[in-house]
Amino acid sequence: MKFYRKGSQAPFQGPTDWFTGSVSVQPLFPQNEPSRMTGGHPHFQPGARTAWHTHPLGQVIIVTSGKGRVQRWGGPIEEIKEGDVVFFEPGEKHWHGAAPDSAMSHIALQENVDGKNVDWLEQVTDEQYCGAAPYRSNEVCGERPPRQEERL
Repeated sequence: MKFYRKGSQAPFQGPTDWFTGSVSVQPLFPQNEPSRMTGGHPHFQPGARTAWHTHPLGQVIIVTSGKGRVQRWGGPIEEIKEGDVVFFEPGEKHWHGAAPDSAMSHIALQENVDGKNVDWLEQVTDEQYCGAAPYRSNEVCGERPPRQEERL
């Protein structure tokens, strides 16, 4: 039995090659042979998201707080919220992140193949992120909340 106590692994800021916006990643556990599983707990600020990417054996994300968005290549943007679980198929090109108006965090579980559990691809553009979403609630997606002086 192994324990990975809260705070025993230092969080890190998501690299700009992998993320757009502010993302903090809390590692949960490394690969423990013979298992190939690894886990992390990324925290996305509103509008932040991953780049397009794939996982050789797929990925499971479990939303732990907030609201977010996910999309597979060629598919619609889907909203996700606390308690939702998403499984991405092996090799499925996808992205995930926070909604424009809400932070979001999730637990990410994926397996290593030859020491690698993800292939990072190109960034998700603002146009791809906003897509045909059911709402546009911040400047990234073309609208912004009214300023106080505009509400008076």
